[in-house]
This record gives sequence, structure tokens and C-alpha cells, in this order.
Amino acid sequence: MPFDRFVEGVKAEGRRRGLSQATLDAAFAAVQPNQRVIDLDRRQAEGGLQWEDYRDRIMVSPTRVQNGRRNYAENAALLQRIEARFRVSPRVIVAIWGVETNFGGNTGGFRIVEALSTLAWEGRRASYFRNELFAALKILQEGHVRNDRMLGSWAGAMGQPQFMPSNFDRFAVDFDGDGRRDIWDDKADALASIANYFQRNGWRDGEPWGLAVTPPPGFASAGADTETRRPMRDWTRMGFRTEAGRPLPDGPEAHIVLPNRGNGQVFLGHHNLRVIRRYNSPVNYGLAVGLLSDRVG
Repeated sequence: MPFDRFVEGVKAEGRRRGLSQATLDAAFAAVQPNQRVIDLDRRQAEGGLQWEDYRDRIMVSPTRVQNGRRNYAENAALLQRIEARFRVSPRVIVAIWGVETNFGGNTGGFRIVEALSTLAWEGRRASYFRNELFAALKILQEGHVRNDRMLGSWAGAMGQPQFMPSNFDRFAVDFDGDGRRDIWDDKADALASIANYFQRNGWRDGEPWGLAVTPPPGFASAGADTETRRPMRDWTRMGFRTEAGRPLPDGPEAHIVLPNRGNGQVFLGHHNLRVIRRYNSPVNYGLAVGLLSDRVG
């Protein structure tokens, strides 16, 4: 189907969904198929970085840790207010903010309507991206952001938390009470929206996410049971120790977590690690966010 015919079909469906003609015309002004988006979508297979390189060079690099500590300190009062409302650790909020957009410094330069239109028209996962496109148009209709500021990643993730439009609809909040949920330019809304996402996905206040451990002699990663959850005292009894060789701290039940493409590092993960992975599912992502959260506050 020609792209212009696709756009006309989207506009017709948008009108049936209650979107105004003015919103639709402004959203699709100068929108064209974006070949860069298509190219990125077709070669998005997950990279082959070893866990240790991913951890130390990218996600938990000294620069990111330093910037995380600075942003944690500079926004302490705001983070305290957010924690009081949502009961989510401000350290994990800052860690997500850091890994997703470098603390708001890199939110993506793709026009969201153009990127989503391209992906919905191009065919692969067309239904998913079409639904996200209508969610984005609804955001514009409601006036949360100007069309020229609705920027994000090639795949449609938006603003400082990198929410997909459908997640914006469910989780974005107007924390400062100005009538708009602005996750692009309003730091309070952006960070509170991350907190709301975690609260709504089952974050347990005051519980740790997990820790790196030294397994007992004879432990083999291949075939290890990564599903069974046990009390921490049971893991201690089985010979697991902290990486410093001390007995494990008390805490909620935990299960073994093994990084992908790792060289032997072993973790015990609690419930809150599963919540982190609901934000972005790869196990290495969840572990890196947890490690960064330990170091920023």
C-alpha cells in the first residue's frame, strides 16, 4: 500500500476514535516513510557483548556512576517527595533514568508519529505499532506535549523514561500539577512516572533487588536451577557467600540469576529484580540497573 494511502486510512480511523482533524493534520504534516527507522528495525538483533563489558563499559561505567551520584544529590528533595508518594526507591528511579536516557540527556531525535507510522506501514509487527501510533495521537490530542517536542527512539519510546505511547497512557503522571503529563521536558513528571510504573508493577518498598554472590565449590552454571526461590539463610547454609566472602545478609526469598554471555558471575535475585525486568526484560539489563542503583545513592 502506498504510504499516503496508509496515512489517509489512519486519519479516517483516528476521526472514528474521536481525534480532531486539527490534531491529525498537525501530527502528519511532512511525515514520510523513514528509511533509517526501517533499517534499524531490521537489524535490531541483540548485540553480542559479554556481560562484563556491558556492565563495566556501558551500563555501570565510572562516568555513569559519577553522573548518577550527582543527579541523585541535585534532585534529592524531588526524589524524596516522589518516594513519599509512590514508595519506590529513589536509587532505582535514578538508575533507570541513567540507563534509559543518560539522565535526560539523550531522549532520542526521531519524530514519534513518523517513526511509528513507518513501522505500522512497513509490515513487521504492523498491528502493534499501529496501536502505539493511535496512543501517540491521543497524547497529542490531550495536549501533554507539542508535536515538535514529541521525540524519541526509532521504535517509538519517548521522553526521559522512554515510555512507549501505550505505557504513557497507563503510567505517566502529572506530578507537578500543571495539567500535563510531560515526560519530555518536566523532570518531576518524568521521574514520578518511572516511580508509578514500578509501584503499579509490584515494587516492594524497603526490599533489596539482589546481590552478587560467590557460589559454593562445585557449583556449575550449566544446568543450575534458576527458578527455585529460597530464604537467604538456606543459600548461606548451601555455601553461598557475598563476593567479599561474608555470610549473606538477611532478606526476602531469592533465586539464582545468571547473566547472559557472562564469565561466571552469579547473583541471587529478589522479587524487585523481577519488577526491574518488567521495565525492560533482558536479564543483563535488570542486573545492571540493580548494580547502578546500589552505587548512585
